[in-house]
Amino acid sequence: MIEISGMALLLVRARGLDHHMVRGGGSLYSAQMDVSAMLERYAYPETAPWLRANMIASLDGGIRYQGSTSALGYAGDWAVMQGLRTLADVVIMGATTVREYGAYPSEASKLAVVSRSLRLDFEGPLFTEAPAPPVVITCDAAPAERLREAEKHAEVMVCGTDSTDLGRALRRLADKGYRRQLCEGGPVLLAQIAAAGWLHELCLTLSPVITAGDAARILDGPVIDLQRMELCHAIQDENYLFLRYRMAER
Repeated sequence: MIEISGMALLLVRARGLDHHMVRGGGSLYSAQMDVSAMLERYAYPETAPWLRANMIASLDGGIRYQGSTSALGYAGDWAVMQGLRTLADVVIMGATTVREYGAYPSEASKLAVVSRSLRLDFEGPLFTEAPAPPVVITCDAAPAERLREAEKHAEVMVCGTDSTDLGRALRRLADKGYRRQLCEGGPVLLAQIAAAGWLHELCLTLSPVITAGDAARILDGPVIDLQRMELCHAIQDENYLFLRYRMAER
């Protein structure tokens, strides 16, 4: 543990975390990493509402390899992602991201999907087998027929005229009690959230690969005002690095 300007910075190996910080059992990855102990380092602050983003990227900044995000990850990263979902009140995804999932885990928190076009499979298991109806966030420009279909399968929130007003939508979610928010992308949605001033925390897994190519970065949108972040921790599991940053105090 190192003190930097009064802030405790955790920089450990996951196996060191296992030896020195874990009491009791837990699921182990890479022979040593205890996910339960890892999640203790991801507790939401008392400040609320709070939006956390969780993303993975290659060393050269790409979020996919040959169109697949999962190609960058491994079992430990997947387990941490599942755990972060249980800490949140709501998990927010863009339409492109949610189409990558055939179903949504029953033990995960409420799902919210952001889509202007509403080109979503409302008859698929993501909606029909969800433990609770997902929230669909859209705008006035959404096609009327698709909007009516969405209302049959989800809790619909209309925020904005020609495009979704993310700041307003996230505030409405918080007002409904979904104050601990988790966004899993995609990069366009995450850029819009940052532009709205709602990216309070970024959890980034660095995958030990280099991909080149034209894959998007974790935020993909117009330039925003420079947002400075503070490093909360860096945890190594073999060649993967789990970084947690929070918005710097102004």
